[in-house]
Amino acid sequence: MEPKTVRRGAGARVPRPGSVDAIHNALIAGTEVFTLDGTLPVEVLVPGDRVITRDAGAVALREVRHRHAALPLVRLRAGSLGNARPDRDLVMPARQEILVRDWRASALFGRAQALVAARRLCDGEFVSEIGTCDVSVVELVFDAPHIVYADGLEVAAGAPCPATVA
Repeated sequence: MEPKTVRRGAGARVPRPGSVDAIHNALIAGTEVFTLDGTLPVEVLVPGDRVITRDAGAVALREVRHRHAALPLVRLRAGSLGNARPDRDLVMPARQEILVRDWRASALFGRAQALVAARRLCDGEFVSEIGTCDVSVVELVFDAPHIVYADGLEVAAGAPCPATVA
């Protein structure tokens, strides 16, 4: 996984920690995440819970941030990104990064796999923007960036901001 700073252009604005702009990879309450205790709603996870990741196996959560914010959202229909991916209709923040690693990655990005903001996958039929809504979101924070399984999708979860590292 590439560090988040790789994509930041020269002179890019750095969001304030705690601001809506700082909510980059977060899941809406009710999204189910694979853990060592089974599939659990993201909002019940606590620091120390071990989440199953694609890149590193079971990894302990460092922090779980609960927020309520007005965010642009995207709806993904069940199976729209592959066989049972997602495994049910799903709504997520438009900025949530999804790991795409099938023909879409090659066709759209010229790579075998790519981390893509959900809004970039909108086609108006299977993946569509639904506007800005007030939602409860949960950010999963690990010691390093990881790919976690959320409702059958592989999505990015972050590392702490450099300013918040203890």
